[in-house]
Amino acid sequence: MADKKPKKGILGKALDALTDRDEKAAAAASAAEAEAKAKAAREQAQRQIEESRAAIAANQAAKEKAETEAKLKEAEEKLAKAEAERKAAAFAADLRKKEEEARQRMEAFKAQQAAEAAEAAAAAAAAEAAKPRMYVVKGGDSLSKIAKEQLGSAARWPEIFEMNKDQIANPNLIRVGQELKLPKE
Repeated sequence: MADKKPKKGILGKALDALTDRDEKAAAAASAAEAEAKAKAAREQAQRQIEESRAAIAANQAAKEKAETEAKLKEAEEKLAKAEAERKAAAFAADLRKKEEEARQRMEAFKAQQAAEAAEAAAAAAAAEAAKPRMYVVKGGDSLSKIAKEQLGSAARWPEIFEMNKDQIANPNLIRVGQELKLPKE
């Protein structure tokens, strides 16, 4: 059998209308609530996206900062190494300069020593050349005999006498052992 719905009266219709209205209001409220929740979720998601972007940017900045600091440290190390190399090169150049100066002073000193030695040798040679030869008188010697043997001519005996006047008063009287000065030949 077919179910027949009883007809509603005004009151039933009003009740139905109120129920529909309440259901629509509840549906609208539910939709508004769902929309509000969705909006809040979207806003929260947007905030999370912005925070993530900010974190990424901060991480990127930190990474760039770290890279920059690493590059800076590397540049400072290169600069320090270059400065150390410059100082070492300057020290080596200064050392070479001082070695050259010392070598030149040593050569000048040696030259001075050689000149002084040559001068001393020349002075000694001059003194030796200026120093008269000496002869020790032997038994049987006379000034003419000494002149003939030592100077090559007996006629040079007056030279011997003149050089030795401080020791010889008489050219005919000389003593054995007497040291006589002789002129250079």
